Amino acid sequence: MEVLQVDEVIATLLLQRGIETYEEAKTFFRPSIKHLHDPFLMKDMEIAVARIDKAISGGENILVYGDYDVDGTTSVALMSSYLKTLYPNVATYIPDRYEEGYGLSFQGINYASDNDISLIITLDCGIKAIDKVAYAAEKGIDIVICDHHRPGSELPKAVAILDPKRDDCNYPYDELCGCGVGFKLIQALASRRGQSVVELFPYLDLVATAIAADIVPITGENRTLAYFGMQVINSAPRAGIKAIIAQLKKQTLTITDVVFVVAPRINAAGRISHGLHAVELLTEQNEDVAKQFAASIEEFNAERRELDQDITLEAFRQVEKLGEEERSTTVVYNENWHKGVIGIVASRLIETYYRPTLVFTKSGDKLAASARSIKGFDVYNAIEQCQEHLIQFGGHTYAAGLTLKEENYQAFKDAFEEVVKTTIDTHLCTPEILIDKEITLPEVTPKFYRILKQFAPFGPKNMSPIFMSKQLQDTGWAKCVGTDNAHLKVTVVQRNTQPIGGIGFGLGDKLPKVANKKPFDAVYSIDENVWNGETNLQLRLRDIK
Repeated sequence: MEVLQVDEVIATLLLQRGIETYEEAKTFFRPSIKHLHDPFLMKDMEIAVARIDKAISGGENILVYGDYDVDGTTSVALMSSYLKTLYPNVATYIPDRYEEGYGLSFQGINYASDNDISLIITLDCGIKAIDKVAYAAEKGIDIVICDHHRPGSELPKAVAILDPKRDDCNYPYDELCGCGVGFKLIQALASRRGQSVVELFPYLDLVATAIAADIVPITGENRTLAYFGMQVINSAPRAGIKAIIAQLKKQTLTITDVVFVVAPRINAAGRISHGLHAVELLTEQNEDVAKQFAASIEEFNAERRELDQDITLEAFRQVEKLGEEERSTTVVYNENWHKGVIGIVASRLIETYYRPTLVFTKSGDKLAASARSIKGFDVYNAIEQCQEHLIQFGGHTYAAGLTLKEENYQAFKDAFEEVVKTTIDTHLCTPEILIDKEITLPEVTPKFYRILKQFAPFGPKNMSPIFMSKQLQDTGWAKCVGTDNAHLKVTVVQRNTQPIGGIGFGLGDKLPKVANKKPFDAVYSIDENVWNGETNLQLRLRDIK
């Protein structure tokens, strides 16, 4: 506290984030490009750069290949647009979600072969594509893999594999997203050409968008990339991102805005139509053309929202019809559900049932599923223990995907339930709000909030601080607002302090707890409310009792 000259609350918040020294605090509050690691510390980086340089000097055709989600499409936009500043013979490929499914596909390799392409760079996929990489080699195509998913027991025989999660990779930070790994590759390529990392800053709006969308920890190198990426988004975004955010009435975007506004629109292209639409948007340099792309993607997003709502309702009905409310897992299936939104539906089911969840649909002659998990439970490991029933699977601790034969659905469902039931710590199945610190309302000042804002960008392992205050009272004007009166609006005091406004989204049913000036305890974060040109601090209520 003395060294940093901060109060006890700020000191506590820093300690909770593992920040104990002046130097660590300086690094946290003042991210610097000096905090970015040397890309050549990553296993196989030298080999990857040498192979790409050889392709460029030899006039080879290069294919940049990525997945259809935000991380994949931003990665393809980043890599292809950088390579095209060096060399013209660069094509892009995003697999069709419905025809090809996730990751490197035989169709994509055939496309490369048919177009005389001898080098494929995969982004956000490829770490488990052993058979596909072997197939490409038979056709005389080399592959450089850039991925961040967990490898299996065997690695593909690619020319180079850039993945900080490789057991034999000693890169100092292993939580990069796919676009982050792609950025390290262009950083390495640029350094060989005498370019500084500062010259690559215009690409960081893509990296920050991918970090936000892929829900990777905002610590270490990710924090630095996100910090500078948000500066680019707010000062000089590329035409495609500018066209998306033009629809917002906000001067300055936070990373939360990127998660809930920018990312879903980029995702919508791959979910409803084709991920190449997103790549076109993100690489377009003409602002008028970008606006047209953004308008069509907005239509995809509206359609995605409608599908999401309809399928979520059907999934709830299925759980109730099967009487599965008391299970340790939620596993539902309908062959007609849109593959593009089953991940979103899985997240919606967790909000209600709060347990590891899989949503299945038909994909060609197989079933495909998106898995989502709850805090503290590794759904990837649980799926891995059921792999005898699967064709393939991949993903992270909290989100994964898999495919299986239809006849194996019930056996997998039973096995997954058994694994989760016997391994999950039951207290994890009750959602909890972790409180950073109890404070009093007089501590909520503009100066305090200015310091809190410097904790941003927020995300996993650096969430927006949550506070608790006891014995609050509404001033008598509490009311429900919004559609169906779903939200709670209050103005509160604590023992005759200055009143402060508060909003609780989804807390409309808590109105009786605060009515008639009854005292209550509240858990909240702090943000700003802009109304009629005036900006005031407000409590963003998370729960009350």
